[in-house]
Amino acid sequence: MINVGAIKEGYVLDHIQAGMALQIYNDLNLKAMKDCTIAIITNVCSQTMGRKDILKVECPLGSIDLDVLGFLDHNITVNVIENETIIEKKKLKLPKQICNIIKCKNPRCITSIEQELDQIFLLTDAEKEIYRCKYCEEKYRSHKHNKLN
Repeated sequence: MINVGAIKEGYVLDHIQAGMALQIYNDLNLKAMKDCTIAIITNVCSQTMGRKDILKVECPLGSIDLDVLGFLDHNITVNVIENETIIEKKKLKLPKQICNIIKCKNPRCITSIEQELDQIFLLTDAEKEIYRCKYCEEKYRSHKHNKLN
């Protein structure tokens, strides 16, 4: 059995779809968190999922944008750790609005011309996980159907 030590403060991202932990790591840009310790645990046995991945991130609380994480995979459970104790378990939801996570693909969108404009997408169909550009209404299906920029 592999033993990955407890973390003092940070997050344990649990119930990540098997094989997706590295993608989540990259999409959250965890590599840029230089002073943080990160453990990527893949292909762990799970009673509910069969197999799953886990990310353990020792970092100051508030360092991870949970709206971004909810957009990436709203089925992830986030365990918030403080003093080596779980102080909260969060079930993520699709955020109603995302800002500067994805870019509009419509070449006629104002965001293609005005580079300093925020890329804002609004959740228009939670069941189908569809977002639309705030400016031109270009459709974007969830990360499961598209790669992030």
